[in-house]
Amino acid sequence: MDASLNQIADPTLAEMGKNLKEAMKMLENSQRRPEEESGRKPAPEDIPGPLQGSGQDMVSILQLVQNLMHGDEGEEPLSTRVQSIGEQGHMALLGHSLGAYISTLDKEKLRKLTTRILSDTTLWLCRIFRYENGCAYFHEEEREGLAKICRLAIHSRYEDFVVDGFNVLYNKKPVIYLSAAARPGLGQYLCNQLGLPFPCLCRVPCNTMFGSQHQMDVAFLEKLIKDDIERGRLPLLLVANAGTAAVGHTDKIGRLRELCEQYGIWLHVEGVNLATLALGYVSSSVLAATKCHSMTLTPGPWLGLPAVPAVTLYKHDDPALTLVAGLTSNKPADKLRALPLWLSLQYLGLDGIVERIKHACQLSQRLQESLKKVDHIKVLVEDELSSPVVVFRFFQELPGSDPGLKAVPAPNMAPSAVGRERHSCDALNRWLGEQLKQLVPASGLTVMDLEAEGMCVRFSPLTTAAALGTRGEDVDQLVTCIESKLPVLTCTLQLREEFKQEVEATAGLLHVDDPNWPGIGVVRYEHANDDKSSLKSDPEGDKIHAGLLKKLNELESDLTFKMGPEYRSMKSCIYIGMASDDVDVSELVETIAVTAREIEENSRLLENMTEVVRKGIQEAQVQLQKANEERLLEEGVLRQIPVVGSVLNWFSPVQTSQKGRTFNLTAGSLESTEHTYVYKVQGTGVTPPPTPSGTRGKPRLPGHKPFRRSVRGSDTVSDTSSVSHIEDLEKMEHLASGSEHSGLESPSPEQPPEAPTPQASPTKALQNKAQHPEDDRLQVEELESLR
Repeated sequence: MDASLNQIADPTLAEMGKNLKEAMKMLENSQRRPEEESGRKPAPEDIPGPLQGSGQDMVSILQLVQNLMHGDEGEEPLSTRVQSIGEQGHMALLGHSLGAYISTLDKEKLRKLTTRILSDTTLWLCRIFRYENGCAYFHEEEREGLAKICRLAIHSRYEDFVVDGFNVLYNKKPVIYLSAAARPGLGQYLCNQLGLPFPCLCRVPCNTMFGSQHQMDVAFLEKLIKDDIERGRLPLLLVANAGTAAVGHTDKIGRLRELCEQYGIWLHVEGVNLATLALGYVSSSVLAATKCHSMTLTPGPWLGLPAVPAVTLYKHDDPALTLVAGLTSNKPADKLRALPLWLSLQYLGLDGIVERIKHACQLSQRLQESLKKVDHIKVLVEDELSSPVVVFRFFQELPGSDPGLKAVPAPNMAPSAVGRERHSCDALNRWLGEQLKQLVPASGLTVMDLEAEGMCVRFSPLTTAAALGTRGEDVDQLVTCIESKLPVLTCTLQLREEFKQEVEATAGLLHVDDPNWPGIGVVRYEHANDDKSSLKSDPEGDKIHAGLLKKLNELESDLTFKMGPEYRSMKSCIYIGMASDDVDVSELVETIAVTAREIEENSRLLENMTEVVRKGIQEAQVQLQKANEERLLEEGVLRQIPVVGSVLNWFSPVQTSQKGRTFNLTAGSLESTEHTYVYKVQGTGVTPPPTPSGTRGKPRLPGHKPFRRSVRGSDTVSDTSSVSHIEDLEKMEHLASGSEHSGLESPSPEQPPEAPTPQASPTKALQNKAQHPEDDRLQVEELESLR
């Protein structure tokens, strides 16, 4: 690239390209720093200070920008928007620098250059996206183009608007129709930009019986238009979706266009599916958008181009009205907005643009085909052949429901059970989406809440793949991660009810229903002084739950425990996380109950012991004072005088024993120290009672973690094998004794019979069995092994 820059005749352009390359290289190299340097603290020069009088060089300023961009990496991972943007991104950034340089040219050269840039970019975009004979308006805010189109529609329908202003609108109020599936805040933005009241907006519901639930209901829209006309209103503009913001569904644009032509309504289309107009195959619903009055395109996310403006293509014959509406401008700075896109489109070329959009659509198809083979995953796709957006969610079939209707609950289920099941699945889907975003960051997944379906995960590569560099391998990794998380999801959902029943059957525990928690469940320990009628924070309960959380985490189990809720004004609870299929819920609940009870008893014992010690000290002081008074009465007053007392003690010493008091913590009582001084040993006192042990004291096999279901088959096999060995031993002894008796009944003439023994030992039986070859050899070998 340096050789190419040297060939540029204009030294300013060459220096600009060189500086841009060096600046981007410096900023992008900071992303490849070692991980151990990512947590560094900001350098002292990062702290704002007074502006230096002598100024700084470009390297120092870029170093400051780098520190400001990556100074918070120790707190959170590097944002996906800070990434290596490639050469095409450098061209887009170069456009902003060139725009500042071009604006210094003389007016005539500037006019010719800006006109050429604007006309070329408009022509290329209209041909790429099949919008013939259109004009283009370039804007930074995506919604700004629609606001300008609304102004153009108002000027077109209200001829006296320029003269009379809003008085014309008051007599005949305009109506703007928006779909219920439109992106949030769009209607409010239009009213704020146009100065219209909110009643000028009309929300059109989506289909409820037939078609997609994210498509505009055309029949209901026609009814609304007729009602507005009857009430003296003017249907002004309709905003249709070629790919809704949530799930990427496309409205029936062909039918909507006919309806708008019938009633003279301006039709505007926006959505991510408009990118597919650049491909060879386009669905009929999206292709109908080429016949609308205007459309908004966002080529920046589609092609991975940073700082590239959005484009609104429109058709209108009156240049005066477009100038009044703000869609056209004579200012060179407004025309130069198209410069970054003009450079980037030339760099990519037509093949590069089509290839990027085609690659994103192929990623969606690849994920869609893979998810069809995965159980417990429901895919919400409108058109399986050409949908560039894939929305999916985890589901679990409700008891008694039809497997074919996976999302429809059984009629005999209570509404509360259906709602609880829905909230549980929403929490699990939220957890699944967050896990997948961390495991496969190149996928660009987003988690969203849909009104009908609930929490879902969206994969929209048209808006993320070009910037993140998503590949087919990333989609395969995403499917693998989904399959690996399904067992945990299904098991956790199944264990929720078992956990609830175990908690409700355990004294001292209360099950807390928190549908937003993606885990087994939430439990609270109710101590003796717990006010069950209040939900406010309890200091004693907080202390017990904090100790319980510490004890549970020390067990080193596969479960995760958390103390909540986040709002500290509520009572503390223990949140148990996701679980696998080998979790013993009964042991878990019993461990929680026993541990919490022990913590409460220990804390109560400590409080009682503190009170007992305090009272014991007071009692000891009283007894010691009383003992001093008794000693004074015994010794007399004269012995207390310093000189006289010494003389009396010398002539007649007093034999007194040292008296003191000791406090027995075990018995909680005061005892005399006389036994200690006489026998020179300290008394043992009362033996403390043994500490009760709970289920946590159960012996576990080596490597066996807590709360895992024990393999009961191994115990059964070992018990059975030991019993079988005993039975075999008894049989061998019986056979041996039987053979001896048979030898006594038929003695040999050469050898006299031996006297029978009361009980034959296994060794003797083995010797006797060895003398008879007809005995079973296998039993002899087993007897040898038993020896």
